[in-house]
Amino acid sequence: MRHILSLLVENEAGALSRISGLFSARAFNIESLTVAPTEDASVSRMTIVTNGSDEIIEQIMKQVNKLVDVIKVMDLSESDHIERELMLIKVTAKGEAREELKRMVDIFRGRIIDVTDNTYTVEMTGDGNKLNAFIKALDPKLILEVVRTGVSGIARGDRAIRT
Repeated sequence: MRHILSLLVENEAGALSRISGLFSARAFNIESLTVAPTEDASVSRMTIVTNGSDEIIEQIMKQVNKLVDVIKVMDLSESDHIERELMLIKVTAKGEAREELKRMVDIFRGRIIDVTDNTYTVEMTGDGNKLNAFIKALDPKLILEVVRTGVSGIARGDRAIRT
């Protein structure tokens, strides 16, 4: 089962290495990983997407919680949450295909952020399914480059992870 783990960690050198090393040492794959400082520059928010049974995830969370750099851990998958991902995709846009690509970007609520004579660079946010659907809707020959941030997530409602 897919789990989204949200961690608050001390914003110090080596914290990311220690946490990812814990996953690596136990042969758990990290599907995506995002890290950035919070409103408090001494604290970073880390979002890890991984797969495993509830028991395995519980064990991972206990072991991660023991690390000195970790302040709090929450499994966002346990309750209602919002998740988003950012994708930048560069596509060939020549001739008649330009208008069709513009329409498709509008349908998926993306934005064309760079235009050349031969290419469009599109910015799109949403859940992974939306981004995958956009890629699938394109002719694969048109895709020049794809960059994705990985999942960022936050609990819905009053539930929050704070220091």
